[in-house]
Amino acid sequence: MALSPTPAQRRVVEAADPGTGRLRGTEAQLAGLVKRGLAFRHPRPPHDHFLTPAGHRIREAGGEPEIPVASAPASQDVSPAPAAREVFAARVGGEPSVAGAAGDARLREVRGAWQGLLELRRMTHPDGSTDRPCAWERSHLVRAAALALEAAGHRPAGPDGDDGGDEDGDGGGYRVRATPQPEAVAVHGPDASALRAYTETLERAGWHVGEHTEPRSRARYLLASPRKV
Repeated sequence: MALSPTPAQRRVVEAADPGTGRLRGTEAQLAGLVKRGLAFRHPRPPHDHFLTPAGHRIREAGGEPEIPVASAPASQDVSPAPAAREVFAARVGGEPSVAGAAGDARLREVRGAWQGLLELRRMTHPDGSTDRPCAWERSHLVRAAALALEAAGHRPAGPDGDDGGDEDGDGGGYRVRATPQPEAVAVHGPDASALRAYTETLERAGWHVGEHTEPRSRARYLLASPRKV
């Protein structure tokens, strides 16, 4: 769970450059923000510090940091955190229905988070590219894949028994879950057409995607992992 910044750290976040997210502060303040997942230290000289997507959300909303879903143990499913507790978190599918979940405000939040993630890629990749996932995404696989899907306009599945996404042809919507495989998530969808659409979106976002079959149920699903090169 991300920790809330101290008042002094919050002032550093609020004073960040609005375009790049570059931070200015004492070494202790910057190190504290990195520890809380709100900033990162650029690997290249002069090793400036920049806001992470969670840090950008605090700066824009003036609220609490997003509460990411921690990486699950090998065979454990990821239980979505209640949306009401978060400033922003990509929807992994299966969350309780939330009023205004598909409204204009949510669309702006998703687009802003995706743009912040692209900026994080640009800042952390040695060549400044944005075509493949960064270290933050590799440590938050479920949320990162879900953000790519939601930012592309796909609907997450609703809670059990809620079809959630018929309006845009996604049927029950997507569900992103952790898997026993390192650096891989499973993406479930209502039908073959939805899985093909998810595949195209994730591949454009820099993920390797393959289609597989559940041994028992014979249901088809995707296995996605961040592309490295």
